[in-house]
Amino acid sequence: MLAARSVLRTQAQLASAARVNTVARALSTSSVAYDAKQRADSMQRVTVFGAGLMGAGIAQVSAQAGLKVTLTDVTDKALENGINIIKKSVARVAKKQQPDDIEGFTNKVLQNISTSTDAGAAVADTDLVVEAILENLKVKQDLFAFLDTKAKKDTIFASNTSSLSIGEIALKCSEERQTQFAGLHFFNPVPAMKLVEVVRTPKTSQEVFDTLLELSVRLGKVPVKCKDMPGFIVNRLLVPYLLEAVRMVERGDATPEDIDIAMKLGAGYPMGPFELLDFIGLDTTQFIAQGWITKAEEGLVPLDLIKPTDLMAKLVEQGKLGRKSGAGFYDYSSGKPNKG
Repeated sequence: MLAARSVLRTQAQLASAARVNTVARALSTSSVAYDAKQRADSMQRVTVFGAGLMGAGIAQVSAQAGLKVTLTDVTDKALENGINIIKKSVARVAKKQQPDDIEGFTNKVLQNISTSTDAGAAVADTDLVVEAILENLKVKQDLFAFLDTKAKKDTIFASNTSSLSIGEIALKCSEERQTQFAGLHFFNPVPAMKLVEVVRTPKTSQEVFDTLLELSVRLGKVPVKCKDMPGFIVNRLLVPYLLEAVRMVERGDATPEDIDIAMKLGAGYPMGPFELLDFIGLDTTQFIAQGWITKAEEGLVPLDLIKPTDLMAKLVEQGKLGRKSGAGFYDYSSGKPNKG
């Protein structure tokens, strides 16, 4: 009888301990989530590197959310171009959100944006760094390695890369900084596209990851979680789809026009693959595919999915890059795509 009572007491104690542990884990998770939201809400300063379309767009949505933004690039001319991009874009937003005071809305946003060509000074007091420069691994690594020595210890670093490994970009930063390093992949045009892929490496801390998810919501975006893998979510599915469309034309299966019509009317896509390739830029898609060859050799992505195509390579060599060059799979010399 005593032995039975002892067993029952032991079982009760174990059950009680399990309940305490469950509650403790729940409180711990809740605390992390609360801390992340609090940290995201308390952010005041963001530094954006790269004043091109993506960088300007990220600066704009950050400024619209009330953050103080430092837009940074290597020349004053690049910064001037970035500010002009933002002015035109904000005016379009103002017409929808505040049509009675377009100028007031625009000025309020622009007052939140300053510019700098001094990278070190630009990150000295910032809460978040977002990099949106050219897709070159070494250039990104060198930039972040330099910024690591200039920014505060708790500053979060994020890359807007669409094709490179976040972990590899962070490699030259300190071990401590790598815990505060993640991907924050916006889509073009940033002010209009709702999606943000928040990408974590094996070293990204849970709090930093959760903070970037909360910050994305603050910026008016819809975040999705993703591991650091080639292409993340969207491009991992999109690039093979685009390349296979080109292969269909190479094989003589169908024309670009018919493939575009089929995917728009049959699959409900807003743009066909060739319209989208011209919009993205053939050189950009080819660059991503070529960059993934190494990843395929490492077994991270099937090689057959991402092998570059001869047709696309030929068009890129001819300077036919899509809309931005006036011609790609379609001709844009008249301002509208000629699909004849």
